[in-house]
Amino acid sequence: MVLQQLIAAFEPWKSAYSNSKLIPAAVTSVHLIALLFGGGFAVAADRATLRVGRHGAADRATQLAELRAVHKPLLFALVALFASGVLLAAADLETFAASPVFWVKLGLVMLLLVNGFVLERTESRLRGLSAREIVPTGRVQSLWRRLRKSAVLSIVLWTATLVAGTLLVNIS
Repeated sequence: MVLQQLIAAFEPWKSAYSNSKLIPAAVTSVHLIALLFGGGFAVAADRATLRVGRHGAADRATQLAELRAVHKPLLFALVALFASGVLLAAADLETFAASPVFWVKLGLVMLLLVNGFVLERTESRLRGLSAREIVPTGRVQSLWRRLRKSAVLSIVLWTATLVAGTLLVNIS
């Protein structure tokens, strides 16, 4: 019942999308550009996090500052990715709602968001501990291990989300 109401509500969008070449091209372009930059920023930051784990405190502090700087453009890309994804799904909601690949992709996106939250909280805690003169070494090492695990998971999830999106376009 709710699905039918949503399909009816998005009918004008579906019609506009289906009867245009410009609209699908624009929405798909926004989605791919947001994926390129969002995923690119995230994977580059994750890679740097994995590499800096064995370096000294100064390199780690620099990496924490870099992670903080990446948050704003990454969030902007995620908002564009989400908005364009909603528009893409709304253009053929009946097909996407019935697709298991669509639901897997949404699950992967949710896992990306949760992992991003964990990564951001861990980075914030590390920044707070690094600002103190006396740092509990065991706690810092534990947080860096968590940050590295989140970085690995982020790379895996961005990759899996891209694969799921490719499958969704080509199978559904």
